[in-house]
Amino acid sequence: MRPFWLEDALFADGELAPALQGTQRADVGIVGGGFTGLWTAIQLKQKNPTLDIAIIESDLCGAGASGRNGGCLLTWSTKFFTLRRLFGEAEAVRLVKASEAVVGHIGDFCREHKINAEFRQDGTLYTATTKAQLGVLDPVLDELKRQGISSYHTLPDAEVQRRSGSARNLSGVFSPMAATVHPGQLVRGLRRVALEMGIRIYERTPMLSFTPGATVTVQTPAGSLQVGKMVLAINAWMASRFPQFERTLAVVSSDMVITEKCPELLQRIGLTDGVSVLDSRTFVFYYRTTEDGRLMLGKGGNTFAWRGRILPVFDQRSPYEQQLKRSLHEFFPALAEVPITASWNGPSDRSVTGFPFFGRLDDMPNVFYGFGYSGNGVGPSYMGGQLLSSLVLGLDNAWSRSPLAVGPRGLFPPEPVRYIGSLVVRNAIRRKELAEDQDRKPWMLDQMLSKLANAAGKADKA
Repeated sequence: MRPFWLEDALFADGELAPALQGTQRADVGIVGGGFTGLWTAIQLKQKNPTLDIAIIESDLCGAGASGRNGGCLLTWSTKFFTLRRLFGEAEAVRLVKASEAVVGHIGDFCREHKINAEFRQDGTLYTATTKAQLGVLDPVLDELKRQGISSYHTLPDAEVQRRSGSARNLSGVFSPMAATVHPGQLVRGLRRVALEMGIRIYERTPMLSFTPGATVTVQTPAGSLQVGKMVLAINAWMASRFPQFERTLAVVSSDMVITEKCPELLQRIGLTDGVSVLDSRTFVFYYRTTEDGRLMLGKGGNTFAWRGRILPVFDQRSPYEQQLKRSLHEFFPALAEVPITASWNGPSDRSVTGFPFFGRLDDMPNVFYGFGYSGNGVGPSYMGGQLLSSLVLGLDNAWSRSPLAVGPRGLFPPEPVRYIGSLVVRNAIRRKELAEDQDRKPWMLDQMLSKLANAAGKADKA
């Protein structure tokens, strides 16, 4: 089955690009037609219009994470402590500023190229839904303020509940530097613009193998693509395709439900714009409305994959649909009678640090990669395009020099320790958060185990 966003976008634009046939050549070949691959191709073409660029995509552009995420365009600002620990203060400040600038860049690009991605820069609310979550973001927000890079301000509790539409949100902070998009429309819009720029796209063209060298030859079912430089932009699929990356990722689902249209009801409960709302759990609840009056709610950290494999369940309705439906009704009792239109899930490429990483494959001078967005890829994939296009062109700039470009930082334990450990930690987090929901003190062991997954959260916490 297709996830809701992609299926909806294909109704408006169901055009298929041809599969690759015979021997084709290009200056740059990109494997993967999602946000990372498309932004990289577009930014390469913007920097050097003479480049001949070809994208091969095993399914349809956007069939992976790009067409099935929550459509929350968020920044890296709330992860400042982790950025500073990993990359140093100057680079952390630069990356926060760059991630916030992306919000405007994507909005401008959509307007310039008439992409109807339902881009709404109505900001984001980070909330506390339990007493245990109150104040946990204060240290990182105070540090952002000290650095002079804070876009956040605290709202009165009543205002948080009004703007979020739910009394479950006890308190919160707001930043205008965030947006929501229809991810299916965005990725298909990028595909259209890429084609208009002269970038060739071959859909239904999986990479079977490739032969490195001064000219890289990519084998496909009905032909080959010979390129001078290659970019691998297949994200969660990297772990199963390349053994050297098997321990750099934990492939885990994020699961979502979306309601039927109920615009009047959403207006009545206070959801009047495109604000995204995220609570302060490790595996956050996140929700947002759509322009046509639906409400989408999701939660990460559910299905973990053995050895980073892409499981069949990732292309099915969410096995957590009933739990998500109950949670939606706990947030919004007024929506109890509104039917659920669809549920879906998909593989998220969780890195050890919670941030993507980029580099040259096995130190090959002309084969590049980038992945590991860890559940926050709508905006950061644009930065991925900035970085990868800089590496491909051999530019000496802040992106090519960034410590993001030196490959993975840290490895998960080998199997079966990683898989068993993931389930142990996940279940500890579930017990801890259930206790907090019920205003009980969690077990100390569950608190300790939960800290092992701090990188999975959307924000650094006290």
